[in-house]
Amino acid sequence: MAHRERGEVARSAAAGLEAFVRAGGRRDVLVGFDGFIDSIIRVVDRRKSLAPEDYEAIATIPQFAARAAAAAGKSANIELVVTERRFGGNGPLLAGAIGQLGGAVTYIGAVGTVEDHRGLDPIYEPFASRCAAVHPIASSGLTDALEFDDGKLMLGKPGPVQVPTWALLVETFGVPWMRELVERCSLVGIVNWVMMVGVEGIWRGLIDEVFSTMERDASRRRVFLDLADPAKRTDTDVARALGIIREMDAVCPVTLGLNLSESQRIAQVCGAEAFDDSHNVAMGDAVRRTAESIRGALGIECVVVHPREGAAAADASGASAWFDGPFTHAPKLSTGAGDHFNGGFSFAQIAGLAIDECLAVGCAVSGAYVRDAESPTLGRLCGFLRDLPGTE
Repeated sequence: MAHRERGEVARSAAAGLEAFVRAGGRRDVLVGFDGFIDSIIRVVDRRKSLAPEDYEAIATIPQFAARAAAAAGKSANIELVVTERRFGGNGPLLAGAIGQLGGAVTYIGAVGTVEDHRGLDPIYEPFASRCAAVHPIASSGLTDALEFDDGKLMLGKPGPVQVPTWALLVETFGVPWMRELVERCSLVGIVNWVMMVGVEGIWRGLIDEVFSTMERDASRRRVFLDLADPAKRTDTDVARALGIIREMDAVCPVTLGLNLSESQRIAQVCGAEAFDDSHNVAMGDAVRRTAESIRGALGIECVVVHPREGAAAADASGASAWFDGPFTHAPKLSTGAGDHFNGGFSFAQIAGLAIDECLAVGCAVSGAYVRDAESPTLGRLCGFLRDLPGTE
């Protein structure tokens, strides 16, 4: 596709979203199936006094790593300050981003209480207000999100998110209900394969009992998948998951979302060209080629790769693009930035935007989120796109 200037793409994306909404484009979306309660944490470097907020935080992950490494053979007392507790999990963050933009989201997942798996945990009430419907089926996992200026460390306790399975969905809702729900949806988002034992079974159930009964049509319905950092899973596990993803794409077009490190692992497993910045090639070109190579190796509808600096995507039509993102070195919140990118990109896809515009929307949703520490509305997003900042 012809290259367009960054600002032109962003403005065109804003206009496209507004036209979609004016035309009555409120699309139904199904997302599942995890749920976490996130504790947003800063790690204390040194205290000025014992007043709760009177401290200097460890600024970077290497500094934190050095502090931890220095304790080897000794011991260390590292103080964690919880600055906020909020709803989290890849699924709720993705769904919340889409719902805030105007998607009619049905969420099914681990957002219940310990006492009542079918009762919504109060921490998710702000999330539920963005959705058309929320169906809790398990209690939530817990995450300690250690925030640094150069990234974050997510320390997960995922026990409860093992509860959602295809068998539980069938027992709770029935296959006819699931078919009816999916039939009216433009997008089905399934995330966090890495932490959830039930995800592959849910994929298989949807392939065999739901998608196989419907027409494969990317203009009507698509799936978005995020594996969520497969570093701790074996190559055998990853290869098996990729095989099921190929099967799913045969019955419903699949977009696979990856961050940069995830793209390198997936490329390694499927025999595609991995991102390599050791050559004299612009980052955008290298990431775009990685997206093209992975998509080609998997044979699926679309692959999108989003490093911090921007994002690239390639689809089955042969279109591919890179978009320079509005990266900031001083985010108010970074936990959930990738999920917000995915939400923006997916929403733009079902709005029918071009691939470079989808990338612009994804980058802008993420960029506004990390600056505001909240999901952008459609108005905030379109304003952000029209006055898109560069790297800050």
